[in-house]
Amino acid sequence: MSILVTGGTGFLGRRIVERLLTQGRTVTVLGRTPAPDLTTRGVKFIRASLDDAPAVEAACTDITTVFHTAARVGVWGRYDDFFRTNVLGTRALLAGCRRHGVRNFVHTSTPSVIYNGHDLAGVDESLPLTTSCPSPYPLTKAIAEREVLAANSPELHTVALRPHLIWGVGDPHLVPRLLARAHAGQLRIVGSGRNRVDMVHIDNAVDAHLQAEQALAKCHVIHDALPAAAGKAFYITNGEPVVLWDWINGLLIALEKPPVTKSIPLGAATAIGAACEAAWRVLPLKGEPPMTRFIAAELAKDHWFDITAARRDLGYAPRVTMAAGTAELVAWYQGPGHTAP
Repeated sequence: MSILVTGGTGFLGRRIVERLLTQGRTVTVLGRTPAPDLTTRGVKFIRASLDDAPAVEAACTDITTVFHTAARVGVWGRYDDFFRTNVLGTRALLAGCRRHGVRNFVHTSTPSVIYNGHDLAGVDESLPLTTSCPSPYPLTKAIAEREVLAANSPELHTVALRPHLIWGVGDPHLVPRLLARAHAGQLRIVGSGRNRVDMVHIDNAVDAHLQAEQALAKCHVIHDALPAAAGKAFYITNGEPVVLWDWINGLLIALEKPPVTKSIPLGAATAIGAACEAAWRVLPLKGEPPMTRFIAAELAKDHWFDITAARRDLGYAPRVTMAAGTAELVAWYQGPGHTAP
């Protein structure tokens, strides 16, 4: 059983690859950045981007399961760039799966596909996908998820996972950015500071992906039935909502950094975000704006989710708690060579 992992050199993708290798699985990685350490361990590497449709489709040859973790991620950028990677790249993968007889497709989506500008407190998968969002990432990921689930069939079982804020040792994005902005004095509590969010430890996120594959694979021998997970989306979190700013400040204090005390009302942050977006749209400014309307909402509103469906249909049970994962992360940063910003 050969496995294809797109984005196999990223944080989530690499950890999936590592887990598959420990299971003795045959792994192919599709990505833009070569990983010699993986190829020396028997991983086949296909160097290609998701917008190279012929290469993407060909990568599905002799593959049983696809883990599609690659995506264009960010809160700012040209919609066409996000669409080309997140939608057209996914379409090419699905076409390759159909052409080459791939049996299982595990798609890494995001809870932001249901963005509606409101608090999301304990919501389940019944909320509709967004069609209006001030960021191209959720919009294009929503289109991709819809097409992945629509592609579900007795021949190709598909599932979409929505992990929220993946973090842990080795995270190159979420926690390092928080720490860097806090160190630079650029972090502000947005809104009341009491909003609750879900996060998911990297090991739990990997567990969910492999459990999703197992859930899809178990019914291929029953040709007139589909597994309960097929054609569905699932939230993947630690199941332990935290007060976002309490968690951030707890991490900073544990790392002997000053906590964030300055705050800004959500309305003001939203206005600043709109102004930044206008400036970045008109002027030749590089990188992402320091604030956008989407970031303001993410930092101020509730974002926690009901994972009952994942527990029931995937057998998902978070193994690493928020407390244990945070302690592990602090110890890692305090170790040699890993000084926090």
